[in-house]
Amino acid sequence: MSAALYGEGGFFVAGAGPAAHFRTSAHVVPVLGTALVRLLDRLDAALGRPDRLDVVDVGAGRGELLTTLARLAPSGLADRLRLTAVELAPRPPELAPAIDWRADLPERVVGLLLGTEWLDNVPLEVVESGPTGWRRVLVEPATGVESAGGPVDGAEADWLARWWPAPEPAPGWSGAAAPAEAPERAEIGLPRDDAWAAAVAALDRGLALAVDYGHLRQARPPYGTLTGFRDGRQVPPVPDGRCDLTAHVAIDSVAAAGSAVAGLPYALVRQRAALRALGVDGARPPLALASTDPAGYVRALAAASTAAELTDPAGLGGHWWLFQPVGIAPAAVLPPWPAEAPAEAPPQAR
Repeated sequence: MSAALYGEGGFFVAGAGPAAHFRTSAHVVPVLGTALVRLLDRLDAALGRPDRLDVVDVGAGRGELLTTLARLAPSGLADRLRLTAVELAPRPPELAPAIDWRADLPERVVGLLLGTEWLDNVPLEVVESGPTGWRRVLVEPATGVESAGGPVDGAEADWLARWWPAPEPAPGWSGAAAPAEAPERAEIGLPRDDAWAAAVAALDRGLALAVDYGHLRQARPPYGTLTGFRDGRQVPPVPDGRCDLTAHVAIDSVAAAGSAVAGLPYALVRQRAALRALGVDGARPPLALASTDPAGYVRALAAASTAAELTDPAGLGGHWWLFQPVGIAPAAVLPPWPAEAPAEAPPQAR
């Protein structure tokens, strides 16, 4: 998975970039950008309006979100922003010179660190249940043909025991024969925990925000979520470098790892609730505007359409927003959440 995504000629390193194959929240701009500018203003105030405010986008694609933030930031903020894209692909030639481009995390960040649908592409191991517990699933990179591997041990076994316990055998099953249904699968999220913990550790003061689709311990998907995407279509997850490989995030495990590094509690809400707290509601503009300002009505209608896409609980609105403050009081930076509870239905992939 690592070689297929990030190796020489890998899916995210070569080609036209993620936006050519699938649509994420980071591609629905400027609505998302406007909401993040509001969040940046809250963070800026909590940090005391520093001379420099960092915005670091991990897994930045082709820099679409940072480009939007640079365009939308008000003058009092724009001249203090330091925008950094962390991405393994080559720097896009059309990217604004003001946006720094690097392959690794910067140090001593003061500001906002973003990971928008980044963690679902952090490579991981897939395991399958059996009579003696979890066993690894091996895959032939060129064909996707799978075979059984050895048992899981060490830190990976500890992670599974805590965050994704093995299923109980079906009642009456003696172990002499496999159950009729397919064996359950799990995806070991330890590399995602480590990646998020490292990102949080890069913050000196500020806020780390991960936006991704995922699941909680009490509702893990029984057969896993690993899949592929290419040219806007879902395809088998063959690790040959020709498609995206993605798996939902064990978001509660990731959250605990970041909180342990920061020494502060995290907040975890659905995207629908987070965006509503930041002023995105998807309401249609008044019809009267069509007669008084037709062009303005069309623009407002387009913004409402993209806002509705971002807040749809069956799609992007069901994504998780994981907020991790570092070195500042959570109440000073986190938005006031709406009264209604966020939707708990698992979000759809991509």
